[in-house]
Amino acid sequence: MKKLRWQLLVVLVALITIALLLLGQQQTTLIGGGSVVKPVEGGTFTEALIGSFVRLNPLLDYYNSPDRDIDRLLFCSLVRFDPRGLPQGDLAETWGISKDGSSYSFSLRQNAVWHDGQPVISDDVVFTVELMRNEAIPLPDDLRAFWQQVEVNAIDDKTLQFILPEPFAPFLDYLAFGLLPQHILGGLAPEQILNADFNASPVGCGPFRFSGLNAADGKITGVTLSAFEQYYGKKPFISQVGFQYFADTASALAAYNEGKVMGISQVTADSLSQVLKDPRLKVFTSRLPSLNLILLNLNSPKLPFFQDADVRRALLTGINRRWITERIMGGQAIMADGPIFPESWAYYEGVGHIEYDTDASIALLKKAGYTIPAEGGNVRTKDEIKLAFEMVYPDREPYPAIAEQIRSDWERLGIQVSLVAVPYEDLLAGYLEPRNYQAALVELNFSRSPDPDPYPFWHQAQKTNGQNYSGWDDRQVSEYLEQARVTVDYNERLKRYRNFQVRFMAELPALPLFYPVYTYAVDGQVRGISVGPLFDPSDRFNNIVDWYLVTGVATQSAQETPAQ
Repeated sequence: MKKLRWQLLVVLVALITIALLLLGQQQTTLIGGGSVVKPVEGGTFTEALIGSFVRLNPLLDYYNSPDRDIDRLLFCSLVRFDPRGLPQGDLAETWGISKDGSSYSFSLRQNAVWHDGQPVISDDVVFTVELMRNEAIPLPDDLRAFWQQVEVNAIDDKTLQFILPEPFAPFLDYLAFGLLPQHILGGLAPEQILNADFNASPVGCGPFRFSGLNAADGKITGVTLSAFEQYYGKKPFISQVGFQYFADTASALAAYNEGKVMGISQVTADSLSQVLKDPRLKVFTSRLPSLNLILLNLNSPKLPFFQDADVRRALLTGINRRWITERIMGGQAIMADGPIFPESWAYYEGVGHIEYDTDASIALLKKAGYTIPAEGGNVRTKDEIKLAFEMVYPDREPYPAIAEQIRSDWERLGIQVSLVAVPYEDLLAGYLEPRNYQAALVELNFSRSPDPDPYPFWHQAQKTNGQNYSGWDDRQVSEYLEQARVTVDYNERLKRYRNFQVRFMAELPALPLFYPVYTYAVDGQVRGISVGPLFDPSDRFNNIVDWYLVTGVATQSAQETPAQ
């Protein structure tokens, strides 16, 4: 009986939830006389993309953001992720995970078809995975190596199974790749796909289909998409989406002022003030999936003070991070309180916040035994060891100004820092990987990785040859991260990550600075937009099927009158 009552309760809750969702989808607004305003189909939305056209193919867009933006609308994937990083079914209608977490089974939507009318089947998924394993496809080596270890089997046309070599809870993260049609590309070798005609006239399975390219003077200037009538999901209100390419935000803003576009894909700091002054534009600012922080070489025998948690806390407390985010970053950043992004399902709000406080920093340094020598000087010293070290940083904007601000802040505490600018591409290979640094101002980029999985950067096993560049050697933390990686229960993972974050902020093996943000501008005529935290800039289109330009006025007699 307990089981039966529980099932009835689940059904009741589900019905209530569905009813609320249906009410929410009406998007109606009451006006006088009992009429409502609601979105209707129609209209064309045109966006200015910063960048250029290369190829429209989800396996070939990894290094070109404008292509990914368009591919997001053209192609479907097994799963998508909500703003908190939780998986949602896309092409996959349902899925199940084996008890030991090593096998994932998926059922595909029966009504899913490609834009040419052919059904989307399990073989298309297998075909796409096989391509990702191939050396000819320009994907990161670690991603290719990952797929080379995963077995994928088509059980039937609408059912498939992935078998992992060992349990791996973040696996769903890897299933957001766009699918390619085997019936079109299956006869081509991977090398031929790189330059196939398909990439300039793609056939996808997303909410919009390819309509055509725009060109001028032998150069592609834009792409046009149309709503796909047979899309398996909610049909978009907007009938047509156009994209035009521009070199920078300034030229995109000029095009907006000339009435050529309605949206600007990215508003950079140099144009932000102009955009904010324009009352016609709605501005959306969302956190990007990257963390800027200072790594400390915890294993350097020349720098014993880095092994002292009080010194590390003093270093962070002594940085005016608010000044950096507001003045140097122009407000386009959020102060960071740990290695897991706020608003993520795994984020723990109880970690607290460390404010800028020079007095508190000096007190911590004195507690650790570092004082200004009585005989003179301005560098704190303990047992003839000076609080002095070298910090490397990327030689591109905005890092020089950030590094100089940090150096200046630390100098006020009696800490001497020598700054060394290095080419961005040399920072990893020349300094971090060989652990040939003392302190490093870096950016950790987690693009297209909704699952937080801190294991690679903070687990003991990664401190010698992996990405644990600080060399943090904490067995308790490593156990939390190991356990979180092998359990598929989100509640259990949440507990482990909460413990990890508490421990991280207590020990501060690295100094979190800020998360940069992405700013998107759209004309006020476009309604229904909702932009949450981004795991990729293309995530701004997460709810594009709900955007609308045209409204209808429906009276109590159910008559509608289209209106702009």
